[in-house]
Amino acid sequence: SPWAYIRLMGAQGLLEATQVAILSANYIAYALNDHYPVLYSGANGLVAHECIIDVRPITAETGISVDDIAKRLIDYGFHAPTMSFPVAGTMMIEPTEAEGKEELDRFCEALIAIRAEADAIARGEADAEDNVLVNAPHTVAEITADEWHHAYSREQAAYPLPYL
Repeated sequence: SPWAYIRLMGAQGLLEATQVAILSANYIAYALNDHYPVLYSGANGLVAHECIIDVRPITAETGISVDDIAKRLIDYGFHAPTMSFPVAGTMMIEPTEAEGKEELDRFCEALIAIRAEADAIARGEADAEDNVLVNAPHTVAEITADEWHHAYSREQAAYPLPYL
Protein backbone atom coordinates (compact mmCIF):
# COMPACT_ATOMS: atom_id res chain seq x y z
CA SER A 1 0.00 0.00 0.00
CA PRO A 2 1.14 3.61 -0.42
CA TRP A 3 1.15 4.05 3.34
CA ALA A 4 3.54 1.12 3.81
CA TYR A 5 5.84 2.42 1.07
CA ILE A 6 5.96 5.89 2.63
CA ARG A 7 6.48 4.44 6.08
CA LEU A 8 9.28 2.12 4.96
CA MET A 9 11.04 4.77 2.87
CA GLY A 10 10.84 7.52 5.47
CA ALA A 11 11.38 11.19 4.69
CA GLN A 12 15.01 10.80 3.60
CA GLY A 13 14.26 7.75 1.43
CA LEU A 14 11.38 9.53 -0.31
CA LEU A 15 13.59 12.57 -0.94
CA GLU A 16 16.37 10.42 -2.42
CA ALA A 17 13.93 8.42 -4.57
CA THR A 18 12.48 11.64 -5.95
CA GLN A 19 15.92 13.09 -6.64
CA VAL A 20 17.03 9.96 -8.50
CA ALA A 21 13.83 9.89 -10.58
CA ILE A 22 14.31 13.55 -11.57
CA LEU A 23 18.00 12.98 -12.34
CA SER A 24 17.15 9.91 -14.44
CA ALA A 25 14.48 11.73 -16.45
CA ASN A 26 16.93 14.53 -17.20
CA TYR A 27 19.62 12.00 -18.12
CA ILE A 28 17.24 10.46 -20.67
CA ALA A 29 16.12 13.87 -21.98
CA TYR A 30 19.74 14.88 -22.52
CA ALA A 31 20.67 11.56 -24.17
CA LEU A 32 17.71 11.68 -26.58
CA ASN A 33 17.62 15.42 -27.27
CA ASP A 34 19.62 15.17 -30.51
CA HIS A 35 17.31 12.41 -31.80
CA TYR A 36 13.82 13.40 -30.62
CA PRO A 37 12.37 16.76 -29.63
CA VAL A 38 11.82 16.87 -25.86
CA LEU A 39 8.65 18.64 -24.76
CA TYR A 40 8.01 20.65 -21.62
CA SER A 41 11.52 21.44 -20.53
CA GLY A 42 12.11 24.50 -18.39
CA ALA A 43 14.04 27.66 -19.23
CA ASN A 44 17.34 25.93 -18.47
CA GLY A 45 16.43 22.81 -20.47
CA LEU A 46 15.56 20.56 -17.54
CA VAL A 47 12.50 18.33 -17.22
CA ALA A 48 10.73 17.17 -14.08
CA HIS A 49 10.34 13.47 -13.20
CA GLU A 50 9.29 12.57 -16.75
CA CYS A 51 10.69 13.13 -20.20
CA ILE A 52 8.23 13.54 -23.08
CA ILE A 53 9.65 12.85 -26.53
CA ASP A 54 7.81 14.05 -29.62
CA VAL A 55 7.36 11.49 -32.39
CA ARG A 56 5.11 13.70 -34.55
CA PRO A 57 7.95 15.01 -36.77
CA ILE A 58 8.95 11.40 -37.56
CA THR A 59 5.33 10.55 -38.32
CA ALA A 60 4.99 13.56 -40.62
CA GLU A 61 8.15 12.63 -42.52
CA THR A 62 7.85 8.83 -42.69
CA GLY A 63 4.40 7.71 -41.58
CA ILE A 64 6.00 5.85 -38.65
CA SER A 65 3.72 6.36 -35.66
CA VAL A 66 4.23 6.40 -31.93
CA ASP A 67 2.54 2.97 -31.97
CA ASP A 68 5.16 1.63 -34.41
CA ILE A 69 7.96 2.86 -32.15
CA ALA A 70 6.26 1.37 -29.10
CA LYS A 71 5.92 -2.00 -30.87
CA ARG A 72 9.55 -1.87 -31.96
CA LEU A 73 10.69 -1.29 -28.39
CA ILE A 74 9.43 -4.83 -27.67
CA ASP A 75 12.03 -6.19 -30.12
CA TYR A 76 14.65 -4.34 -28.07
CA GLY A 77 13.38 -5.90 -24.84
CA PHE A 78 11.39 -2.96 -23.45
CA HIS A 79 7.77 -2.37 -22.58
CA ALA A 80 6.64 0.87 -24.17
CA PRO A 81 6.29 3.96 -22.02
CA THR A 82 3.04 5.93 -21.84
CA MET A 83 1.95 6.84 -25.35
CA SER A 84 0.06 9.90 -26.55
CA PHE A 85 -0.40 11.39 -23.10
CA PRO A 86 -0.46 14.24 -22.34
CA VAL A 87 0.09 15.01 -26.05
CA ALA A 88 -0.99 12.77 -28.94
CA GLY A 89 1.98 11.39 -30.86
CA THR A 90 4.41 11.51 -27.95
CA MET A 91 5.97 9.13 -25.43
CA MET A 92 6.13 10.00 -21.76
CA ILE A 93 9.14 8.29 -20.21
CA GLU A 94 9.05 8.12 -16.41
CA PRO A 95 12.11 6.32 -15.03
CA THR A 96 11.78 5.23 -11.44
CA GLU A 97 14.42 5.37 -8.75
CA ALA A 98 14.93 1.63 -9.33
CA GLU A 99 16.33 2.03 -12.87
CA GLY A 100 20.11 1.87 -12.90
CA LYS A 101 22.35 3.81 -15.27
CA GLU A 102 23.05 0.70 -17.37
CA GLU A 103 19.33 0.16 -17.95
CA LEU A 104 18.80 3.83 -18.78
CA ASP A 105 21.68 3.62 -21.27
CA ARG A 106 20.21 0.47 -22.87
CA PHE A 107 16.82 2.18 -23.19
CA CYS A 108 18.32 5.32 -24.74
CA GLU A 109 20.45 3.21 -27.09
CA ALA A 110 17.29 1.41 -28.23
CA LEU A 111 15.39 4.64 -28.91
CA ILE A 112 18.38 6.10 -30.76
CA ALA A 113 18.63 2.94 -32.90
CA ILE A 114 14.88 3.14 -33.58
CA ARG A 115 15.30 6.73 -34.70
CA ALA A 116 18.02 5.55 -37.11
CA GLU A 117 15.59 2.95 -38.46
CA ALA A 118 13.01 5.69 -39.07
CA ASP A 119 15.67 7.87 -40.70
CA ALA A 120 16.49 5.01 -43.09
CA ILE A 121 12.84 5.04 -44.18
CA ALA A 122 12.97 8.82 -44.64
CA ARG A 123 16.06 8.46 -46.86
CA GLY A 124 14.41 5.71 -48.93
CA GLU A 125 16.92 3.09 -47.73
CA ALA A 126 14.15 1.04 -46.08
CA ASP A 127 10.75 0.28 -47.55
CA ALA A 128 7.98 2.55 -46.25
CA GLU A 129 5.56 -0.38 -45.87
CA ASP A 130 7.76 -3.44 -45.21
CA ASN A 131 10.15 -2.34 -42.49
CA VAL A 132 11.25 -3.31 -38.99
CA LEU A 133 9.09 -0.62 -37.37
CA VAL A 134 5.77 -1.26 -39.09
CA ASN A 135 6.11 -5.05 -38.74
CA ALA A 136 7.22 -5.00 -35.09
CA PRO A 137 7.16 -6.81 -32.81
CA HIS A 138 8.85 -9.78 -34.45
CA THR A 139 7.78 -12.99 -32.74
CA VAL A 140 9.94 -16.06 -32.25
CA ALA A 141 7.59 -18.00 -34.54
CA GLU A 142 8.10 -15.44 -37.31
CA ILE A 143 11.87 -15.22 -36.83
CA THR A 144 12.33 -19.00 -36.86
CA ALA A 145 9.90 -19.79 -39.69
CA ASP A 146 11.32 -21.55 -42.72
CA GLU A 147 10.36 -18.67 -44.98
CA TRP A 148 11.13 -14.97 -44.57
CA HIS A 149 9.17 -12.49 -46.66
CA HIS A 150 10.59 -9.12 -45.64
CA ALA A 151 12.93 -6.65 -47.32
CA TYR A 152 15.13 -6.63 -44.19
CA SER A 153 17.00 -9.47 -42.51
CA ARG A 154 15.92 -11.64 -39.61
CA GLU A 155 18.92 -10.32 -37.72
CA GLN A 156 17.72 -6.71 -38.15
CA ALA A 157 14.31 -7.80 -36.88
CA ALA A 158 15.31 -9.85 -33.86
CA TYR A 159 18.81 -8.68 -32.93
CA PRO A 160 19.01 -4.97 -33.75
CA LEU A 161 21.68 -4.31 -31.11
CA PRO A 162 24.60 -6.51 -29.98
CA TYR A 163 23.28 -7.08 -26.43
CA LEU A 164 20.23 -8.84 -27.86
